[in-house]
Amino acid sequence: MAETITGKRLAWITGASSGIGRAVALKLADRGWQVAASARSVEKLNILAAERPGLIQAYPLDITDGRASSEVVRNIEQSLGSIDLALFSAGAYMRESARQFDAGQLAEMFNLNVVGTGHVLEAVMAPMIARRAGHIAVVASVAGYIGLPGGGVYGATKSALITLCEALRPQLEREGVVLQVINPGFVDTPMTKTNDFPMPFLIKEDEAADAIIKGLESRRFEIVFPWKMKVAMKLLAALPYPISLAVTRRMLRKEA
Repeated sequence: MAETITGKRLAWITGASSGIGRAVALKLADRGWQVAASARSVEKLNILAAERPGLIQAYPLDITDGRASSEVVRNIEQSLGSIDLALFSAGAYMRESARQFDAGQLAEMFNLNVVGTGHVLEAVMAPMIARRAGHIAVVASVAGYIGLPGGGVYGATKSALITLCEALRPQLEREGVVLQVINPGFVDTPMTKTNDFPMPFLIKEDEAADAIIKGLESRRFEIVFPWKMKVAMKLLAALPYPISLAVTRRMLRKEA
């Protein structure tokens, strides 16, 4: 059954200081939600909280710190009550090159995007399972569908999150907890502004936030947008390797 994302409920959002996380935090607050906003930047969190006084509260956190993640959840629930919705959008992006491949950067990306998300998942799953109630949404990406030149490291972290969510969905469902994965295409955020290549079907942060909230109400497993990017990426991923690799080979860029 679909739920209505309206009313006095509590959401915890990571990566809330910018991009998709920030946009969703503001839209939920406008719908009457209490929002606990987490990110590493205290200054940006305080600016966000000041935009919706009394509805958004700052809970600074580096999700790569597992102990701190658990402590933040305890602090939120002691101060504000049980978390109804946890939306995990914290993460980083990088492009790699075969000529300058760096395993250290690979480890850093997995530590933040995957292990860090694991920390916050661990922190909320136990209390939600105990209550047999709760809603979790993890932001991955359509980049996790297939390996694209220059996006292998980032895409690998997102593919890992998709696989993890696929495995956890039926287990959490049995425990009374909803888990969804969010796979955006290109969204005009501070993270994508560093890209120096064409981004097809680029959408604004507000559009992405609206799509996420609509998807949360549906409770379907995957929330993916925009639809044109969804179709293009799913079709590419479904092609036999000789064809898909011929397509991705055309995406190669000249290196110095």
